[in-house]
Amino acid sequence: MNNILKNVLPPLVNQQTKVMIIGSMPGVQSLEKAQYYGHPRNHFWPIIAQIVNEEVPEQYEQRLIWLKRHRIGLWDAIQSCEREGSLDTKIKNEVPNDFVWLFATYPQIEAIFFNGTKAQAVFKKHLGFSILQHRFYTQLPSSSPVPGKYNKTFDEKVVLWRAITPYLQ
Repeated sequence: MNNILKNVLPPLVNQQTKVMIIGSMPGVQSLEKAQYYGHPRNHFWPIIAQIVNEEVPEQYEQRLIWLKRHRIGLWDAIQSCEREGSLDTKIKNEVPNDFVWLFATYPQIEAIFFNGTKAQAVFKKHLGFSILQHRFYTQLPSSSPVPGKYNKTFDEKVVLWRAITPYLQ
């Protein structure tokens, strides 16, 4: 039997946000902690640290301030879904978040980076890329440390994630 999960994480965004990183659905540990990328082995925070050439703040609240200072926003493609465990491959019956509202409220967002294949697939299926209008978008390798056929090494991920750099200026 699948568990029905509700995403408890609001969008991390403000009027200075230029880059939105869109995940799929937080894993069980992230939902329990009510934190983006809350699993200590997730590569997200170390990848961003490499890109901005700064140490990751220890406290979660400081990490959010740190991202905002670099004009990076976060949200997930999925508002709710059925899923057993934390794997994206187990997601069913997903309901998307309200990106029409997000882009209308924050028109200054210039670039969308999907964190993994599931995030982009859900966005495309439920919303379509036309709502992005003039914004740049692309899929990045998942920051998940879980081995998979598309997963790359940490260093390979950093190289590809550097695509966000031009939008951080």
